Amino acid sequence: MNSISARTQNPFRSASLSIFPSSFTFNLPSKFPSAPNSTLHSAKLSNPNPHGRRNFRSSLVLKASTTSGYAPEIGEILGDVTIFTAAGEPVLFKDLWDQSEGMAVVALLRHFGCFCCWELASTLKESKARFDSSGVKLIAVGIGTPNKARVLAERLPFPVDCLYADPDRKAYDLLGLYYGFGRTFFNPASVKVFSKSRFEAMREAMKNYSLEATPDDKSSVLQQGGMFVFKGKQLLYARKDEGTGDHAPLDDIYNICCRVPA
Repeated sequence: MNSISARTQNPFRSASLSIFPSSFTFNLPSKFPSAPNSTLHSAKLSNPNPHGRRNFRSSLVLKASTTSGYAPEIGEILGDVTIFTAAGEPVLFKDLWDQSEGMAVVALLRHFGCFCCWELASTLKESKARFDSSGVKLIAVGIGTPNKARVLAERLPFPVDCLYADPDRKAYDLLGLYYGFGRTFFNPASVKVFSKSRFEAMREAMKNYSLEATPDDKSSVLQQGGMFVFKGKQLLYARKDEGTGDHAPLDDIYNICCRVPA
């Protein structure tokens, strides 16, 4: 197996801007998921799958920050996807918020061991009260088994009542989120992670970080996340992360929620 190692005396030593903990070694899987032999189409769209990845990969997304690439039924389709609570109980997406008129922000994190996802989870936690006061349900979903979710929840900490695990990446595949080595490690959109403000926020979020949160399936670390806003089953906003750490600004997400007529 190939390996990527990062050894620093301090995981946040400013001279190197390293975000890897001391003596961390990441073993790359010997074989990454290959493109499926067939393409999956949405209920309304006939565009073939441009991303070529396993399982549910669909053509529902055309570009970030728009809903035009999704079938009108995407909320209903997503509703039938099963994920897990941090306690390990299976739950359907449609049971997470009111499917008639309820407002929900669904933040699909990368894997639970991702440094940038600890930063995003910290930001979500700080913003939760503001969303709650406006009647918006904040939902965070990460990649990994429920026990990995609990590592993040206990160490960050993060409220377990709005944290869910998608170990098989079913929602990520259905929503067409980006996946791949280049997206994860070399995408230009990830450069923003090294701004001073982001770097300080990440360092603060990772005070109690543990590699135990990383999924056992190492191919999962190549999955990117995204942000979605729903009113009932209607998708109002969709944004795919272009690269690691390329998160949607929560102020923008909050403003979108506030502009929706009651």
